[in-house]
Amino acid sequence: MSIPPQPPSSHQPYPPPGPYLQPGQPGYPGQPGQPGPAAPYGGQQGWYAPPQKTNVPAVVAFVMSLVCALPTVPLVLGLVALSQIRKTGEKGRGLAIAAIVIHAVTLAFTVLVLALGLSGVLGDGPAPRRDTSGRVTTPGSSDVQDIRKGDCFNTDDDLAKTQEKEGTQARFSVRTVPCGQPHEGEAYDVFDLENGAYPGEDKVVAIAEEKCGGKALTDYVGNASNLPKTLEVFYYYPQAASWTLGDREVTCFLGTANGTSTGSARSTGS
Repeated sequence: MSIPPQPPSSHQPYPPPGPYLQPGQPGYPGQPGQPGPAAPYGGQQGWYAPPQKTNVPAVVAFVMSLVCALPTVPLVLGLVALSQIRKTGEKGRGLAIAAIVIHAVTLAFTVLVLALGLSGVLGDGPAPRRDTSGRVTTPGSSDVQDIRKGDCFNTDDDLAKTQEKEGTQARFSVRTVPCGQPHEGEAYDVFDLENGAYPGEDKVVAIAEEKCGGKALTDYVGNASNLPKTLEVFYYYPQAASWTLGDREVTCFLGTANGTSTGSARSTGS
C-alpha cells in the first residue's frame, strides 16, 4: 500500500518567525541596498575624531611638582586640571594625579622635618646651661627659635655663601656657647612678625632688614662704626613652610663669614 503524492497546494508556507529581510531592503543577500550619498572621491565613509589636546594646567602642575615650586601651587593646579579634564575630555589626567601625589608627599615630608626640628627631636645634644641672668655658661644645642638676645653660637650654615645671594635655607639648630669662647654669631635682637597670612619672603626680608639694621643694632653695640670689619649683620627669618607651624620669629645677629670672633660686641649697659 502506498501513499499517493499530495497535489500541489496553492498556499505558500508561512515564513519563519523572527526578523527577516525583504528583497530590495539594504542587506538582503544578493540584492542591492537602497541608494544613499556616495563617499567623497570614491573613499569609504566614516567618523572623524579630532586628536585630543593635553590639559595645560596638568602639565604645569606636574612640572612644578618636580621642581619643588611654590607651596600648594602644584596641588591646586592639579585639582583644577582634574576638574577641567572631566568637563572637556582632554588628556592629562595621569599628569594631574601625579602632580597632586608628588607635591602632597613633598609637603608632608617638609612639614615632618620642620616639626621634628622645631620640637628638638633632631637636635644634636643637650641644651645649654644658663646662669640666673640667662647668660650661657655651658655650651649646648639650641633650636634657632630658642636663640635669645645676647646668645653667642656656632652654626653649620655657610655664612659666606649667604652673602652671595639674597637668602638661603638655614639649619634648624645651632651650638650655643659662652661669648668668651670662639663663635660665629651673636644675637643682638629677637622679635616676632605679626600674625596672619604669610606676607611673602620679599616682605619678610624687607622687615628684617629694616629692624635689624636700625635702632636695634645701635642699642646693642653703641656706635656701630666701632665694630670690627669682620662682623656683619645677618638674620634668621621664617619661610612659608615654617610659618604654617607658627614660626613668626626674626633673629638678628652679628656674624663672621670667615673664621670666628671671641668676646661680646655688646656695649656696656646695653
